[in-house]
Amino acid sequence: MPSQPPDSPAPEAPTSTTPTEPPSSSPSTSTSAPTTPAFPRIVENDPRRTGFDPRTAWWVNYFKILAGGVTPEGAFHYREQRYRENEARDCARCDKFRDWAFAYSPTVRFLRERVADLNGTLDKDNVLCRRCPARLTEDGQVHRASGGFSPGHGILICANEVRNRNHLEDTLAHEMVHAWDHLRWKVDWVGDKDLKHAACTEIRAAMLSGECRWTREAWTRGNWTLTQQFQDCVRRRAVQSVLARPRCKDDVQAVKVVNQVWDSCFTDTRPFDEVYR
Repeated sequence: MPSQPPDSPAPEAPTSTTPTEPPSSSPSTSTSAPTTPAFPRIVENDPRRTGFDPRTAWWVNYFKILAGGVTPEGAFHYREQRYRENEARDCARCDKFRDWAFAYSPTVRFLRERVADLNGTLDKDNVLCRRCPARLTEDGQVHRASGGFSPGHGILICANEVRNRNHLEDTLAHEMVHAWDHLRWKVDWVGDKDLKHAACTEIRAAMLSGECRWTREAWTRGNWTLTQQFQDCVRRRAVQSVLARPRCKDDVQAVKVVNQVWDSCFTDTRPFDEVYR
């Protein structure tokens, strides 16, 4: 029997879903208000179908997974249970990485100073590590995130998705770019007017955070393309984040709006002089 509870490996999560405060609900007679697309139904675990029984000891389920007695759906639910049980451990580890980044990461320290220049504050009181539940929907898609930014609350780092200190550094830098953009331009996060603001800040965050540097794309995600790798990564991750916005209809609209702002936003490296990571 293993002495330390192992966790099944998880695919890399999108860096940000950028959660925002819901708009206030008020009566309206308008018939042209944007509608939120119907979200596929969330799939709940059924031990008879998946082979994973949460009432059984973790090591029994673990060896059932190794033996092929648990479906991929069951492995997802097993992983989520392990995250719940290890929440305190994961959050403590995330807090340690966050404090290191504030103290020693050149990128995080620079962004923190630039946010302060705009009368904003980012510290351990509003950069929080928490467990972020993932969702499995009936279309077979797993929806998970590494973090998010909310203008009214601060930055959330998903402790259960943090793989190592470098991953947290990239995730935190991504969200700090969002914070700087919001203080500088008052971004329309939800997309009530249009999605161009969201597309632009997602392009900039993916470009400036370091999450699309060649080593991470190649070794972590298995994308070994030598030409246009950086641009393709930034575009792909921006599209994924725009698609998660409540006002985005589908992937066609997400791609379209990213293309509309690409030329101006991909060349905008503020507050940096150039792309360093």
